[in-house]
Amino acid sequence: MAANKKPNTVERVCEIAAPLAKERGLHIWDIRYQKEGSDWYLRVFIDKEGGVGIEDCVEMSHALDKPLDEGDFIPHAYILEVSSPGVERELTKPQHFEKMLGQPVSVKTIRPIDGQREFAGVLTAFEDGEITITQADDSILVVNKKDTAFVRLDDFGGIE
Repeated sequence: MAANKKPNTVERVCEIAAPLAKERGLHIWDIRYQKEGSDWYLRVFIDKEGGVGIEDCVEMSHALDKPLDEGDFIPHAYILEVSSPGVERELTKPQHFEKMLGQPVSVKTIRPIDGQREFAGVLTAFEDGEITITQADDSILVVNKKDTAFVRLDDFGGIE
């Protein structure tokens, strides 16, 4: 982060949440602060080896309550949700792609590629923002992350 740049809400929440998660044997998968309708949501996605249970979510939610209230840096009233990223977790950060190399993924592009926007295959590479997947017919798709609507783990065999 640049010396003069003020951290945004998600960055500040991550600064608070990461050590709390680590104390509990968890790590932060993602944090999202977004408006839906008239409500603001602060969503903290946690993960750990072997998977996350409801107890982990409740404990992390309670651990975050006081530091977030004391920090008083979130400009709107919000609903805090702590959850697992799920089996169809969205890959958004370079470390997500690196961790999931060799796994099946679903990719939806913003604009069609050869008339198609939805692809499924095995994530075979991620470098400099470029995602490479090997599809079932052994064809290779290379697409820049910024040109995708989403990239998710695909434990169920294709785009829905």
